[in-house]
Amino acid sequence: MAKRDHTRIDPRGRKVKILATIGPASRSPEMLRRLFKAGADAFRVNMSHGDHADHAQAITAIRALEKEFHRPIAILADLQGPKLRVGTFQGGKAIIKHSAHFTLDRDPAPGDDNRVCLPHPELFGIMERGQRLLINDGKIRLRVKEADENRIFCTAEVGGVISDRKGVNVPDAEVPIPALTEKDRRDLAFAVEHGADWIALSFVQRPDDMAEARKLVTAHGGKSVALCAKIEKPMAVNRLADIIDLSDGIMVARGDLGVELEPQEVPPLQKKIVNASRRAGKPVIVATQMLESMIESPIPTRAEVSDVANAVYDGADAVMLSAESAAGEWPEESVAMMHSIARQVESDEDYLKRVRFLETPPDATTSDALAHSCMTIADTVSISAITVFTDSGSTARRVARERPDTPVLVLTPSIRTARRVALLWGTHAVTTKDIGSFEEMIAKGKRMALRHGFGKAGSKQIVLAGVPFGTPGSTNLLHVVTLTGAELDKHEE
Repeated sequence: MAKRDHTRIDPRGRKVKILATIGPASRSPEMLRRLFKAGADAFRVNMSHGDHADHAQAITAIRALEKEFHRPIAILADLQGPKLRVGTFQGGKAIIKHSAHFTLDRDPAPGDDNRVCLPHPELFGIMERGQRLLINDGKIRLRVKEADENRIFCTAEVGGVISDRKGVNVPDAEVPIPALTEKDRRDLAFAVEHGADWIALSFVQRPDDMAEARKLVTAHGGKSVALCAKIEKPMAVNRLADIIDLSDGIMVARGDLGVELEPQEVPPLQKKIVNASRRAGKPVIVATQMLESMIESPIPTRAEVSDVANAVYDGADAVMLSAESAAGEWPEESVAMMHSIARQVESDEDYLKRVRFLETPPDATTSDALAHSCMTIADTVSISAITVFTDSGSTARRVARERPDTPVLVLTPSIRTARRVALLWGTHAVTTKDIGSFEEMIAKGKRMALRHGFGKAGSKQIVLAGVPFGTPGSTNLLHVVTLTGAELDKHEE
């Protein structure tokens, strides 16, 4: 094999990952290439917009980038989830006056200033006096006075103009509908078939929602596809630990949380979700409205910069761009700005202290004890890289949970594992041939560290793996080696 052109390999120089949403402003292969070069580590395919043909073209373009830059890229398919909406109005809209009464009923006739149809029979009978109904992203706030099987009689705490098919949020009750609609099921099958690495599930309210999605993914042959639970409903917060347990990753969907909760409740809740995910060793993404003003402006507000910086200081695995990269006028600049903010934060001399302020005690297993030891050794001895050999990625997750100051080089024979790891804090994944002996492991670990810029002659490296090789969950070996430089004489991987 010809010697690789190392100038094309560009380790990001930061540990937090950037997830960029694809949309009309960024779907072309050229723009996707520019976003990747600007700093995107993973791409979100929003199944709420566009059709399967558009998504398939974007996925093909991303896989072409992988080959061009020799770097695994994660693709996250974000399912839309059920959408609750009111019916229609005479003339297309109505006005609900402040403090006035307003009724939602099952009559399909067009609505007026006093009533409208709510075409979701499952909501009737579950609503109780004192609960809220939020319409049009919370711009209209109704308080339930009476409710039965046919109508929900409310008082308008905040009125305003209401128009056809505006969305409805029900923050105070568990809505008895599944998280997966028929559209979601079709989109999930498409995502698995086209090689998505992560699937994000919307409208999660209970652990059973994740279990159902897992069964469906497996049924479509996507056993290796990772599942991400979007925490966007208060009901999910109440069952957070169980949902995390059944998920491979978590997304803090702050936009929807901010509709169903008071604005001041969201920041502490964000930290709670990030901390709970980190303790569990599951990657956590902070999403929505991070650089919102960059949809129209090339420069973010100072508040937005601080918002991104705080997520990085909290130790989130990834930060996400939504409309900024999908439909905004400055998609490339948005990614570059997020990259710049993250690098600046991570260069702060107090950054590591703040990230490690959260204690993540290891479980009582050999694998966790060794992962914890990697951080301890790297804090004590000058180490250029923690090199992890893994088939499933679980060892990489254990090491990343410790938030070591040293970069984590993940070597795996599985391209699927390498792509999933692209959303994991502090990691750089490389696909390489499997190993069969201790000597081969050490030699390959040294060679890959040198080849990918994680050390030089004289640097020390931690190698973490499991014996017997190729057995998932058998991490039981930690070795500290010194790079000599001669390892680069062998070029095949």
